[in-house]
Amino acid sequence: MYAEERQQHILDRARKAGRVEVNALAEALDVTPETVRRDLTILERHGVLRRVHGGAIPVERLGFEPGVETRSERFVAEKERIAKAALAQLPDEGTVLLDAGTTTLRLAEQLPHDRELTIVTNSVEIATLVAKQPNLSLYVLGGRVRGRTLAAVGSWLTNALQDVFVDVAFMGTNGLSMERGLTTPDQSEAAAKRAMISAARRSVVLTDRTKIGVDHFCRFADLSDIATVITDSGLDPETAAEIEALGPEMVLA
Repeated sequence: MYAEERQQHILDRARKAGRVEVNALAEALDVTPETVRRDLTILERHGVLRRVHGGAIPVERLGFEPGVETRSERFVAEKERIAKAALAQLPDEGTVLLDAGTTTLRLAEQLPHDRELTIVTNSVEIATLVAKQPNLSLYVLGGRVRGRTLAAVGSWLTNALQDVFVDVAFMGTNGLSMERGLTTPDQSEAAAKRAMISAARRSVVLTDRTKIGVDHFCRFADLSDIATVITDSGLDPETAAEIEALGPEMVLA
């Protein structure tokens, strides 16, 4: 396969899957990872891909926000491991805030039945789940519900959070980078997440490794605002150490 053919194959695969990873491409194309990285650099120079940690994404997806159903089908095993690792961050008693997201939903599914906790959330899905557990007290943050994420956002939510204080907030994110911190495509979601972090004694980010190295339109927190980042073990230790040097403890599940 000529270099131009290989690069077109990489671009087609990225546009179909939404992301490509260096090692997987090297194995599929029977070339070295260094060859794939050179191809990705060329495609980035052509303006059709953006290099991210471990791979690349097509530029047309930089402002794209997949819906809940699409996101819930991705990296299921990794999200389960992240959620299980997050259980160690729960207080024995107190108040927990759960941001809307597919990984925080996995955590909600595994909340313990042997302790009483107060749960605050802006997620329709998480609220429905938590309401069924008798040992959990539920407070739902109101506002406009975004159909794409099933998250409440807006001034009702941000105003309500000015008067509350939670022990720990478990946050989702669309992007996490050392240069720009935590980002998301939507301004109203960013404002909601910013208010949640401000209302928490400490904040824990739950994210799979594909979000690391990615930047989106709106920043809602710096890495120094976060106590802990829990991601999957596919993240290389060098990148984990670089992130940890900027503030948060890194947990690879």
